[in-house]
Amino acid sequence: MSDWVARVAAMLRRIIGAPDYAAYLAHHRACHPGRAPMDEATFVADRLTARYERPGSRCC
Repeated sequence: MSDWVARVAAMLRRIIGAPDYAAYLAHHRACHPGRAPMDEATFVADRLTARYERPGSRCC
């Protein structure tokens, strides 16, 4: 049951555009094993900055 809840939560985060820290950690472990990952607060701030720093990327 908890696997199902985690998948639904990940899907909802993708729908609303929220950063997915668990997916980031999985990617980081697979592709960058020798480097320390960002903590969750730093990751979220980094993703939100990257998303909103380009003024032409929004509709409003």
